Amino acid sequence: MTGALSTISPAETQKAPTRAAVILPWERPERDQDVRAADARLEEAVGLTASIGLVIVRSAVVLLRARRPATLLGAGQVEALHDLVVAEEIGVVVVDARLSPGQQRNLEKALGCKVVDRTGLILDIFGARAATKEGSLQVELAHLEYQRSRLVRLWTHLERQRGGFGFLGGPGETQIEADRRMIGDRIVRLKKELEQVRRTRGLHRSARKRVPFPVVALVGYTNAGKSTLFNALTGAGVFAQDQLFATLDPTMRAISLPSARRVILSDTVGFISDLPTELIAAFRATLEEVAEADIILHVRDIAHPDTNAQKEDVLSVLSGMEQDGMLDSGWHGRMIEVQNKVDLMGGLAAMPKMPGVVPLSAMSGEGLPDLLSVLDARLIAAMEIAEYCLPVSSGAALAWLYRHGEMLERTDDESSVAATVRLMPADRARFELQFSEDLQSGAA
Repeated sequence: MTGALSTISPAETQKAPTRAAVILPWERPERDQDVRAADARLEEAVGLTASIGLVIVRSAVVLLRARRPATLLGAGQVEALHDLVVAEEIGVVVVDARLSPGQQRNLEKALGCKVVDRTGLILDIFGARAATKEGSLQVELAHLEYQRSRLVRLWTHLERQRGGFGFLGGPGETQIEADRRMIGDRIVRLKKELEQVRRTRGLHRSARKRVPFPVVALVGYTNAGKSTLFNALTGAGVFAQDQLFATLDPTMRAISLPSARRVILSDTVGFISDLPTELIAAFRATLEEVAEADIILHVRDIAHPDTNAQKEDVLSVLSGMEQDGMLDSGWHGRMIEVQNKVDLMGGLAAMPKMPGVVPLSAMSGEGLPDLLSVLDARLIAAMEIAEYCLPVSSGAALAWLYRHGEMLERTDDESSVAATVRLMPADRARFELQFSEDLQSGAA
């Protein structure tokens, strides 16, 4: 193996039950600027592994001259890794790459311990963190779709029991096929349940539109500080920790802006590079909150050494949602970039002024008023100015305009009230439908 090995002190790892090594297979990129630095990627893999309670006793970058179909790694690298597993009594080797079922099986045989690839690791994290029924269903679906392609590895002890003759398979093949059928049936049931969840969430969104409040969705790379910002703005107690994927399930709260306008703030799951395709599909319902948002806040950890690559990962996922028809093409115009953790960069005074970018520290609160003001201004820019003439008896209509819009001018006489009001387009359409008779009476 090539690359420096780092050792975690016993004080940091004595509480964890299983010793692990984290290995990053690394190919020299054609263009260095297209791929994140190896040390940053390894650090992220170590963080992911530590987040599920494994003791990380070794971590290393393994340079690949060529991808080996059987094991991904070269024979000498596998042998060196085996010696490390034996010497350090390692129970799990995490390979920060996507392994085929055959590669995973061959590595487990060669190393004599459990091998987990990047997809399996992220699925384990999601499985441990999902708190709601929706999140649990999504994780289980992703797990089953991942396991379905690995049944051969799961049932290798039965594969060897080849009884019968001719085209008839033995009990091993029977067990594999039975297991495939059970997994397939369960996947079908889960997809039906998730479809029901999506319909329910659609009803909730319809209800919010009837309230209605604009929706502001927080998106960003995992551990960028979304939940900390969410708590700072709402005063909620959403779990926030310096940990990858600390929160998975979407949380929503109403907040007031400086203009007294109310909006709904939504905290969503963190993005990550090379997110397993199983999870992209399974978490569609969660990401739909972003699709429905009036404003998207892209929260970045501006102090992270790999912040630019993290930004590209988030934008790549959102672009993929657009290609799949989950997100309309105008999402770029609804996005505001929030550069978080400026307290680690010397504070607001050290940050350059850029249009469409709000620097702040969710931890210290520095810059939060600026963000609220920007949200106010963005919403005002999206609003329309309408002029109405209403009978003086239309108290309910006037009260509605005050609650849902911004009254710019009002002129009263003996029989009518002339109102100039700023409204969101959806509110304007709803008002004109709900109070059409009052508007006709006022015009007459």
